Amino acid sequence: MKTKDEWIKHTQLLAIRVMTLTDRIKYGPGNNEIVRQITRSSNSVGANYRATKRAKSSTDFLNKFRIVEEEADETIYFLEIISQRFSECKNETDELIKEYDELLSVVVSSINTIKKNNQGLK
Repeated sequence: MKTKDEWIKHTQLLAIRVMTLTDRIKYGPGNNEIVRQITRSSNSVGANYRATKRAKSSTDFLNKFRIVEEEADETIYFLEIISQRFSECKNETDELIKEYDELLSVVVSSINTIKKNNQGLK
């Protein structure tokens, strides 16, 4: 099991891998929108995961983790689009999807633990 600091570093590396993947996608209006969206969501995952270290309360911590959950799920969605549209990227997107799914599992587990330990939070 990774520590919080290891997950922070891992989310940075995931965002870099997504950017490296998208650098190879051919320029075009539809492609550019996908690249823009996935770049945003993958970077948001890492930025918000990192921000959990500075949460000011359990509610703030929970909200930041919820953002990580949403952005990771969005990143997976765009990876699936890229995988379908660019078959030459399938192996790389499949690996990234697997890693984002793993991160999602950790985040959802953390959210559930926070909610359990703080019964007043929803």
